[in-house]
Amino acid sequence: MANKRTIKKMVIFLKMLEIVLIVFLFLLLYLSRPVYTSKVVFLPQGSISTIITYLQDRNFNLSKIDKFFLAMIGQPQSGWIDIGETKLSKYDFLYKLTTAKAAMNEITLIPGETTVVFLNLLSKQLNLNFDTLYKEYLKNAPLTEGFLVPETYKIPKGISERHLIYYLINTSKNQHKKISEKIFGNFNKTSWIEYLVVASIIQKEAANSEEMPLVSSVIYNRLKKNMKLQMDGTLNYGIYSHDVITADRIKSDTSKFNTYLYEGLPEIPICTVSFDSIKAAIFPSKSDYLYFVLDKKNKKHIFSKTYKEHINVINRQRK
Repeated sequence: MANKRTIKKMVIFLKMLEIVLIVFLFLLLYLSRPVYTSKVVFLPQGSISTIITYLQDRNFNLSKIDKFFLAMIGQPQSGWIDIGETKLSKYDFLYKLTTAKAAMNEITLIPGETTVVFLNLLSKQLNLNFDTLYKEYLKNAPLTEGFLVPETYKIPKGISERHLIYYLINTSKNQHKKISEKIFGNFNKTSWIEYLVVASIIQKEAANSEEMPLVSSVIYNRLKKNMKLQMDGTLNYGIYSHDVITADRIKSDTSKFNTYLYEGLPEIPICTVSFDSIKAAIFPSKSDYLYFVLDKKNKKHIFSKTYKEHINVINRQRK
């Protein structure tokens, strides 16, 4: 009887061992499956489950079971991760999510800069192809200009043009929504774009943040009276971002940005905008001003209510 019990235990043990070996082989094969990736990967903040879902949505060869393996390996880092390879085993990929770091570049987008100039700067500093960057931006951005949010971006070395544009656009989308919800409690895309257009003109015209609400009031006052805006800053669009606007340029430029030629606002923003210019576009000062001109001495604007006052100021400035 004892021998029978021993044999029975041995059979059970062998069966269990067989199951363990099968599971082990399955896990070994599963974790050795290839994962195709870019050399640099962005991971959002959040739980392991959130990170796995994020990667699944971006066509990484992962499944829900991977969150258990990842939890056993360690806690993934958030931000840009330097994977360093484009093909590796699933285990190596999951391991790198918890250990790899990315060398970062800091790139600053200044308020008032145009997208094409900024992307050209990016291409030179990060050794990327400008044409590819610009095509990716035009393909994915809600606006061809004035959408990217000015700030200092930390960009990993080795990032591709497509991933960089994806990061910039999504970061800016979140920022626009956050600012709108902070001010209005909601986000209305149509009205928000209109504010961005006004804000971009303010950004180009105002000498400083303090006078932005006054510049804003001039814009709205002229619009109410069906007056052309006639503002030089609207011609500092695209590649003309830093050009001095001359009388010849005003006469020759037939684009919709020329507010000397066309009534109303341009259809899209002229440039990127700061939070101060957005606030000024939404909350203009209450004034009767219709004109302003730069004071050459203090580099601030002198505002006037009538054309006669405005001409007098100009004449004094010339003297």
